[in-house]
Amino acid sequence: MPTAQQSSQLGKRPLRADSERTVRTILEAAERVFAANPAATMEQVAQAAGVARTTVHRRFATREALLEELTGWAARQFAEAVASAHADSTPPLVALYQVTANVLRVKTNWWFAMSRTGDRAHPEAARVHAEVRDDCERLLRRAREAGVLRPDADLGWTRRVYYALIHEAAAEGVAEGGDAEALATRVVDALLRGFGSPTAPVIA
Repeated sequence: MPTAQQSSQLGKRPLRADSERTVRTILEAAERVFAANPAATMEQVAQAAGVARTTVHRRFATREALLEELTGWAARQFAEAVASAHADSTPPLVALYQVTANVLRVKTNWWFAMSRTGDRAHPEAARVHAEVRDDCERLLRRAREAGVLRPDADLGWTRRVYYALIHEAAAEGVAEGGDAEALATRVVDALLRGFGSPTAPVIA
């Protein structure tokens, strides 16, 4: 007898290619529309997607269902962005740049949806963020062991600063259309070198 999880998977047929394209089109339109107006309607999303309102409702029964899927979609893109950098097998400094650039692409392209993925009420998003946090701390630990970070670097604090830098870079990318690679360089440079002068006095 199949488990509950297996039964759930069996009950969900894979989408045909044309259906996948339609869903992707709707989600991309939803991102644009909700980013401009979080109170936008399903009809406005349909207009932006170039499909009938019934098409949107056929895939997403309610506005909340659409938002939930948009949040899940962004979380999956976020997870893939981190995984595709192969941070565990790539030299730490290279991995840090690649992870940063990949994540910035997702955050700038899915700014509205990514702002929702921190919602712990969304199980998939919460799981992804927890896994990415662990991946990030593991990468920073490797960076410290390789001498990229100071040997006394507090990894929890470093991660929070790194997250804050990525958030600010993504906000700039959304507002000004910055290139992900250039923004990643700025983030990593700020994380590793900051803005202090090499000759500045150090507070003991």
